[in-house]
Amino acid sequence: MIDPAGFMLTVRLEHVTTERVEGTIVAERAHQPEPATHVTIAIANLPAPALELVLSRCTEAGAWAFIVFGADRSVGRGDKLERWATICREASMLAGRLHVPEVSAASSLDAVVGAAVNPVMLHRDAPKRLADVALKDDMTLLIGPEGGWTDRELELAELQATLGPRHLRADTAALVALAVALNY
Repeated sequence: MIDPAGFMLTVRLEHVTTERVEGTIVAERAHQPEPATHVTIAIANLPAPALELVLSRCTEAGAWAFIVFGADRSVGRGDKLERWATICREASMLAGRLHVPEVSAASSLDAVVGAAVNPVMLHRDAPKRLADVALKDDMTLLIGPEGGWTDRELELAELQATLGPRHLRADTAALVALAVALNY
């Protein structure tokens, strides 16, 4: 059992009914699963299966928050904030996290860049590798749509970084970028 105060508890169950579970704590150990770096994943709206995969896997890996936005070439449509929050809550529980990432929606990349903390746009042809960028404690990784960024969108972010020469699906890029940013 995980205690929100930051302990992993071993509990001996003594009484279990459909209404109540009672037990005694028999051991505890420190449990601090949250990364020191708070990384927000700002991702273009993708088709539901791909977006839900990003929310689930990146929550398990340690994403702090998500912003889903409409990019110029976004394929996905609609905001399903309640569903997305449920996915993040379940993934947090599975991973033994103490924090459930917040999921919000933005109308465009312009809105995200204007409000983001240390935004880093991921772009295959960027001059720097994400691993070589001087990363801050808090940052926002900008993940584009399957069709890539438009020229207009590329001009919005001052800092751009690449994950390498291969073309990655947006859902793969989000998880790889998060792992690099968290130094896994």
